[in-house]
Amino acid sequence: MSVVFAERCRKVICIGRNYFDHVLELNNAKPKQPFFFLKPPSSILLPGEGPILAPKGVTLHYEVELALIMGKTVKDFTIAGKDKEAVEKEVIDAIEGYAIGIDMTARNVQDDIKKKGLPWTTAKGFDTFLPMSTFIPKSKIPNPADVTLYLTVNNKEPKNQHDSTNLMMFPIPEILSAISSVMTIHPGDIVLTGTPKGVGPVVPGDHISAGLEVNGVDIPEAKIEVDVANRNGIYVFREN
Repeated sequence: MSVVFAERCRKVICIGRNYFDHVLELNNAKPKQPFFFLKPPSSILLPGEGPILAPKGVTLHYEVELALIMGKTVKDFTIAGKDKEAVEKEVIDAIEGYAIGIDMTARNVQDDIKKKGLPWTTAKGFDTFLPMSTFIPKSKIPNPADVTLYLTVNNKEPKNQHDSTNLMMFPIPEILSAISSVMTIHPGDIVLTGTPKGVGPVVPGDHISAGLEVNGVDIPEAKIEVDVANRNGIYVFREN
């Protein structure tokens, strides 16, 4: 299961703007409810598969996130009228395990298409734009609402991103309820739960390290070590 989960993925569902300080740093509006977008499974970059590839003319940003690897079908999941413990049990039962993902973003592409009200697909969907760790068993993360995510570029200290998932504005049950009210979540689907503050640029030649801590202890399965390189291909960024 270390990386087999990626082969079963039918869609990657990404929650946007789920950490308040991240909303502020990009001057975005605070959402009133969870909103999400999709990344294609072809964007997944597993350990050892090579570097993140930066397309021509793109300002490339990193965003570290806790990924849920779904193990059961979830449709029209509701939290209304249920006590907290029942909801949390139902959610954990539906999750097969976890991973760390880096939602790479072509920021200048995203800024351009946001101004024009166009979809984010190009900004989020390039090949290699989702580096992922190996599979993290549920036993390693007793409480996904209280783990620390981190990311550093070129071994910088203090780390570029280093925050707890307890800062999520919309917790995991609310995330799964919002998504499943629109589309069925299938076994093998990956849900990215949002990124904390500290996002920023990387360029070819940079090295990204990311991971996850539980009670201050690094989880080995969560480690990502990945380089950034130039992408060869016909794509060149041009304003819409």
